[in-house]
Amino acid sequence: MPENPDPSSDALQTQFLNVITRDEAMARFLAHLDLRPVGRETVPLARALNRVLAEDIVAAVDVPCFDRSNVDGFAVLAADTFGAMDEAPRRVRLNGEVLSPGIVPGQSVMPGVATIIATGGMLPRGADAVVMVEHTDLDGEGAERRLSITRAVAPGENVSYAGTDIARGETVLRNGQLLTSREIGVLAAIGVAGVTVLRRPRVAILSTGNEIVAPGTSMRAGAVYDSNAAIIGAAVEELGGEPIHLGVVADDDAALAQALEAGLRHDIVLLSGGTSKGAGDLSYRVASRLENPGILAHGVALKPGKPICLAVTEGKPVVILPGFPTSAIFTFHEFVAPVIRARAGLSEERRPTVTATLPMRVNSERGRTEYLLVGLVRGQDGLAAYPMGRGSGSVTTFSCADGFVTIDQHQEIVDAGSRVEVQLLGHKLDPADLVIIGSHCVGLDRLIGLLLRRGIRAKALYVGSMGGLAAARRGECDIAGVHLMDAATGEYNRHLLTNALALVPGYGRMQGVVFRPGDGRFEGRSAREAIAAALDDPGCTMVNRNAGSGTRIVIDGLIGERRPPGYGVQTKSHNAVAAAVAQGRADWGLAIDTVASQYGLGFVPLQAERYDFLVPRERLDRPAVRQFRALLEDASVREMLRSIGFRP
Repeated sequence: MPENPDPSSDALQTQFLNVITRDEAMARFLAHLDLRPVGRETVPLARALNRVLAEDIVAAVDVPCFDRSNVDGFAVLAADTFGAMDEAPRRVRLNGEVLSPGIVPGQSVMPGVATIIATGGMLPRGADAVVMVEHTDLDGEGAERRLSITRAVAPGENVSYAGTDIARGETVLRNGQLLTSREIGVLAAIGVAGVTVLRRPRVAILSTGNEIVAPGTSMRAGAVYDSNAAIIGAAVEELGGEPIHLGVVADDDAALAQALEAGLRHDIVLLSGGTSKGAGDLSYRVASRLENPGILAHGVALKPGKPICLAVTEGKPVVILPGFPTSAIFTFHEFVAPVIRARAGLSEERRPTVTATLPMRVNSERGRTEYLLVGLVRGQDGLAAYPMGRGSGSVTTFSCADGFVTIDQHQEIVDAGSRVEVQLLGHKLDPADLVIIGSHCVGLDRLIGLLLRRGIRAKALYVGSMGGLAAARRGECDIAGVHLMDAATGEYNRHLLTNALALVPGYGRMQGVVFRPGDGRFEGRSAREAIAAALDDPGCTMVNRNAGSGTRIVIDGLIGERRPPGYGVQTKSHNAVAAAVAQGRADWGLAIDTVASQYGLGFVPLQAERYDFLVPRERLDRPAVRQFRALLEDASVREMLRSIGFRP
């Protein structure tokens, strides 16, 4: 790299995102890359799993190497057995030899003579079949022993002849073939101890940023654990590459330049973070010094993943992935994965697609191709695709999703009920045993964990009580977790029942105001007094819940038309509310007492509520639903729920 020029101040935005389309970015990137495999190496058979063959494999031996018996029995001439039946057995003499595996026969089988032989034993000269021991009887002693055969055999019956599986000189595996356990077995069968395979491309992985800390170290305020390196490293291995972890580098120009230099000793370099327009993002600045040709694209019209930076130097790809996990993994699979597969000698990956219905309206940003992660559930009219909707900063979104919908850059709205094509993230859709849609609860989290230990795989999509109710009505879930109060009676959930929906009682929980201990606006007051004090203080910031949740309905009923600071901050769980208050980003919110206790927060009880489960009646007798209902009735499970603050 050329000498480091005098950089501008970190306080200034030193780079400009010249956004181009995904196709143009990929075309520029690939035009400067050599996509041939990176080389060859010989590895022991024990280390050859999931490697790609670099040459044809020709058998040097026959398999089997000799004519062998497939059963325990007697080697015979088939002609000596013709006509044998239970009522009219054919009799032959034993020659006294016993052939077990590994013994070379010393005697030939003559007409009227048989040899005892075990499974895998070498067939003696003269014999052309084996009679199973079950179809024979022995009588006599010593040299006078005779074998009575009660079932005839045809020539070749119960025998594998030499070379019938693999013949010497036969090409058994071919250049470019992926070695699975099956191919490993073939190589072992022909005596191969070492095999020449394509070398795995070495991918240097580097995380950048002052806020990044390695897993296992102490967390500090404002820091985040480095999940990207772990995710990307595992993905590199899945794609046939070898991850080389170079660790975390702080926002220091010289240190980052040195780390990039070390990364360029390998086949591919991946940096995570430092590619946006913000101050202090140095990765782009350091990469901008690369030559021949250097940076090819910085900013692609994608969501998530707009800030990606693609560069090539001396034929070697250097990619700066966005720092947010979902953005990083999407752009990795979009731009980097095809390069790794090609350099590892693997063919282009083709994942299947399925058609599904979008149950809710989705807004998209014009001018950017959007990849919308979705969870798939089976409904009465086929698959429904629920947007995961946790944002590009989410670590779990990608792992929980079944696939994604591509929204064209010219489309702003996808209406509810639209049919969409979903590209699966795996190679097949593996439906869960139990689909739960609705409101989130930490008690439900515990129940799902217990189900998993009992062999029941559950998929949970948290879209609020109203979303769960709608999904249950459409038959898209087995269970909907809800806590919706009837304003007329004050009773929870029973007013939702219909001829098609049943109610499975869950447990009680206490909803209330959470705040940091010692805050005089809340301490020692009733919930309504505390909320009134908060509304009268313009400096008191709340954290809201998402529209459609039972808690949001309660909040809107309490504050009426008032819109205090923080009202627009909509979180999707009680935990998210508690985290915002505990970290000082908000002063109060509504959550359940169990979560308040977990976060060490003050709690003012507001109202007891019921968290119950709606089940489509036609699904009540499904095995997984019966298991879930049995859990709720189990005395030990009820005691567990009590121990964490719930009221079964």
